[in-house]
This record gives sequence, C-alpha cells and structure tokens, in this order.
Amino acid sequence: MGAKVSRTDFEWSFTEEPHATRRKEILEKHPEIKKLYGPDKNFKWIVIITTILQLGSFYFIKDLKWPIVIILAYCFGGVVNHSLMLAIHEIAHNMGFGPKYPMYNKLLGMFANLPIGLPFSVTFKHYHLEHHRYQGDEKLDTDIPTYIEAKLFNSTFGKFIWVLLQPFFYALRPMFIYPKSPTALEIISVSIQLMFNYLVYLYLGSKVLTYMLAGSLMAMGLHPVAGHFISEHYMFHKGYETYSYYGPLNFITFNVGYHNEHHDFPFVPGSKLPQVKKIAPEYYDNIPQHNSWTNVLYDFIMDPSIGPYARIKRKHRGLKF
Repeated sequence: MGAKVSRTDFEWSFTEEPHATRRKEILEKHPEIKKLYGPDKNFKWIVIITTILQLGSFYFIKDLKWPIVIILAYCFGGVVNHSLMLAIHEIAHNMGFGPKYPMYNKLLGMFANLPIGLPFSVTFKHYHLEHHRYQGDEKLDTDIPTYIEAKLFNSTFGKFIWVLLQPFFYALRPMFIYPKSPTALEIISVSIQLMFNYLVYLYLGSKVLTYMLAGSLMAMGLHPVAGHFISEHYMFHKGYETYSYYGPLNFITFNVGYHNEHHDFPFVPGSKLPQVKKIAPEYYDNIPQHNSWTNVLYDFIMDPSIGPYARIKRKHRGLKF
C-alpha cells in the first residue's frame, strides 16, 4: 500500500481567500492591467476549429484496431478533449463573446463539449465561479476533496487510485456536498450531448465512442496534462494555496498554468495572463511555483506529506467554528 500520508486533517485558515486582496493591491500599483480585461478575439475561432478537427478525426478512428484506438485516445484524443475542457473553463469566464452575450458563450461551450462526450459545460460554470469567489469554503468550493476521499485514499497506493479516478470524484463531488437543482439549459445541454453520443455510436460505432469517452476520462486522471488539477491548489508549501506552472503544456491548455494570475484577474483571458506576470513580476516570481505537471503527479502520489488533505480550507459562512 505504500507510506501513509502524514496529514490527518485539512489546513484550516481563518482569513479571507488571498486573491481579491492581492488584486486590489496590484491594481493600485499597475492599473494598466485593466486594459487586458475582456475576451481575446481569436479565442472563439480557435475553439471552433479545434472542435471541428476533433470531430473530423472520428472518421479515421472508426476502422482502426482496438489497441490503436486506446493508445490514440490517451496520447491524442484525450489531450485534445482536455484542451477543449479548458476552453470551456475560459468560456465559463465569458471569454468567448464577452459578458454581454451570455447565451452565445453557453452555445459555444455546448459545441466544444460535443467531442468530449461528458456533458458538463453548462453545469461547470455554476460551480466554478463560486470556487473563485469562495476559494477554500468547506461547502461552496467543490474543488476540495471530501473527508471520505481523504480518509480512504491516504496511502501511496490509495493516492494512485485516487488520481486514476479523479474525473469521477471531480464530477460527482458537487452532487453530494453542494447539490443544485438543474436548470432548463442544463437539461437541454445533457440531452443534446447524449443524443450526439448515440448518433456517434449508431453511425461510427463503439470504437469512436470509446475514443471520445475513454480519452476524456484518461486525460483527466493519470496523465501529464491532468497535472494541473493537483498543481493549482494542493498545498505543496505550507501556507500557499494557489500555484502557477509556466511550462510548455500551457500552449495547449489556454495558459491555465498561470493560475495565481488567473485567480487574481479572472477577467483577463488566458492568452494575456503572461502579460499580467510580466507587468507585476514582484508578485509572482518569488512565490512557490511548479515547472512540471508530471512531477506534480509523481510527488503527490509518492510524498507522504501531500495527499487529499493537503488543501487550505475555510469554515462556511454562517457555520459555527
């Protein structure tokens, strides 16, 4: 089973999440950052072209042998789908058409969701924006593992299994700790996605459907590109709750690695987050950061001081201490 994790509880903080305070301080010194606010005009076209190309790849997958399908799902299809997931993350911040056109943003997200196979684009926004506003909140921040997860997967082998199953925990956790009634658009979105999946199976076969779904799930688990799930907020250095990564995988993940910058300035599109760091290096150069998402996964699994408990958590407002 390997070494047990040394932590037996989360790291509790009794201060506000740090990003709003830092944003105010940075803007006082560098007000020019506000000029970066708003969508990148090229972003929506990148998303549309990527989605079309991924859909087009299905035609070449349908007649391949099963081992090749699985390898391509892990090495190519899953990577593209993960990139589209992070495009949906950008869209959740209205980076497709801007905040004045919320329905256009939602439709773009639903389109980008099609080759992923797992319907989440509309629901994701409802939870993700609260993760920003209430980072660390024991109820509202569903990015934090539950006590059950932390207690069950508390060894080297347990953490390995937890990473493999991470997409399931990520998807199901909100339903248990902070359930919300589905909106009409969520129901429509899920119906469209399930119909699309059925048509793929009907006309292209089970290999293509497997390529879609298995690729998405594998690339959210034990996969280099999925390292950002852990690198972003797991406490690798005591007292620090958000970490940036400045490596090459940012190129295919819309700079989600610039995560301190993103939480400080969620109105800045991913393509311009490097400019935030360049404008205010004194706030980002000297705090802990990651240089490899693969190393993040390895350290998370192998280091007994890190595990699902290694998160900074805050009491939900209105609950007694």
